[in-house]
Amino acid sequence: MARSMAGNSVTDRLSALSDSVRLRMLRLLETQELSVGEVASVFQLPQSTVSRHLSTLGKTGWLVKRQFGTATYHSLTLDDLDEDARAVWIVVRSQIEQSAETDEDDRRLAGVLSDRKTDSLSFFGRVGGEWDAIRNELFGERITALGLLSLVSADWTVADIGCGTGNAAELLAGCVGRVIAIDPSETMLQAARKRIGARAAGTVEFRQGSIEALPLEDASVDAACCFLVMHHVDHPAKALREIARTLTDGNGGGVALVIDMSRHDRHEYRREMGHKHLGFTHEEIRVMFAEAGFGDPLIRELPGEPDAKGPGLFAAAARVKRAGD
Repeated sequence: MARSMAGNSVTDRLSALSDSVRLRMLRLLETQELSVGEVASVFQLPQSTVSRHLSTLGKTGWLVKRQFGTATYHSLTLDDLDEDARAVWIVVRSQIEQSAETDEDDRRLAGVLSDRKTDSLSFFGRVGGEWDAIRNELFGERITALGLLSLVSADWTVADIGCGTGNAAELLAGCVGRVIAIDPSETMLQAARKRIGARAAGTVEFRQGSIEALPLEDASVDAACCFLVMHHVDHPAKALREIARTLTDGNGGGVALVIDMSRHDRHEYRREMGHKHLGFTHEEIRVMFAEAGFGDPLIRELPGEPDAKGPGLFAAAARVKRAGD
């Protein structure tokens, strides 16, 4: 179907052609219909940057797009342009000189096109950076986390200490035998109950209590997780010792996972959010686990999210030392 440019002013159309990268894109998109991921591969640019360029060219009428499944393909077709726009593009195209940049564009385009095969690998090559969005659309955003939880024993009882609104408990529910969600705030527990709802009835149990005096019997849980809680605790080693009391040494369990902030200098957190500690160093983490009777913890710095504004996070996991260890 022809794309009319009547709704686009001459200045808007010409402005879209004022960027050299967009000109190079149009040059290739006249010869080949390409997905966002493929254009990003050719021009070695972030997908977000490519999407902005393609959006500008689309809004000003230079490109048409076609949906194929969950992927979007873009092209410049002379027959889809009105007569005036077609004449402008023919003139502009004739002025684009062959250069090292355009030679590189052609070389990369040839590489992208050579990857177009009928197997599944070629599909991922075509969609490129769009795959995360496609995967989320097809399977949901939580599929990776839920899949990884299959590594946890399905018959474990896990304590989610300082559960808050139930983020971890929600993920654990259905992946382990039983979850005990604990928080000192009844308001938080109510929010967690609402979040998890009836679908986890019989799997998740909610208990009010603090990390310093857990409402758990000795050796009653296989694993305990503690997300962003330790920086609120006066004596983290004592809190970990209380966690160790509740852990069983059978069934492959006896493991505690602590996720918290790495050492930082944001002193305003003490005043604004009541933090007792400005994160923890690796040495401090090892000492607190050792004082609580755990073995040497495995510590990993967690990769930061691009838009995250807070300090870096770590994950530390260790097993309780038992007699004879």
